[in-house]
Amino acid sequence: MSTADLPMANNHQDPLRVRLTRQVEGIAPWDDLESVHATAVVKWIASRAPLYRVLKPNVPDPHLVSYFVVLNKREELLLVAHRNAGLWLPSGGHVEPGEDPWETVARECQEELHIPATPHPLVGDRPFFITTARTRGEGSHVDVSLWYVLEAETVTTYDRQEFDGVRWVTLSQILDEPADVLDPHMHRFTRKLIAAFG
Repeated sequence: MSTADLPMANNHQDPLRVRLTRQVEGIAPWDDLESVHATAVVKWIASRAPLYRVLKPNVPDPHLVSYFVVLNKREELLLVAHRNAGLWLPSGGHVEPGEDPWETVARECQEELHIPATPHPLVGDRPFFITTARTRGEGSHVDVSLWYVLEAETVTTYDRQEFDGVRWVTLSQILDEPADVLDPHMHRFTRKLIAAFG
């Protein structure tokens, strides 16, 4: 068997890895960096490396995360002031062992924002964007993040243990925000979203 055959052979034996690979390969890359990230993630999945965090904050390194960006009809998106990260981020959470990343979105949306996860008609329940990024602070590690887009008009309560606050921001306001107060890929995600809306 050649090296080129290994990813398919490995994934064929694990339905979760097959499904995850298909989800990643279904993301249309916005730019060269997203293409590089997607290719690296597919290889990582195929390598049989552990995918799910089993010990906080960083075991194994890297591990899977599902982000979900809540968008309203005014094309504003919801950011949360994440206490541990010290950044304004989309909501999200770590994918549990054996969990599909969309199941993570549904669970975390209820836990963090106290609303049901309603897929945005633009992309449905498929990931829209993919990134890998090293976290800041103690226990730094690499998050492999699948970004989903949800729709909701209001968020009235949220997890105050995890977040200092929440705010709705227009897409243009996101691009005016300094990059160092946001997820490092937030500007790129926003540009991809603007392009998708045409």
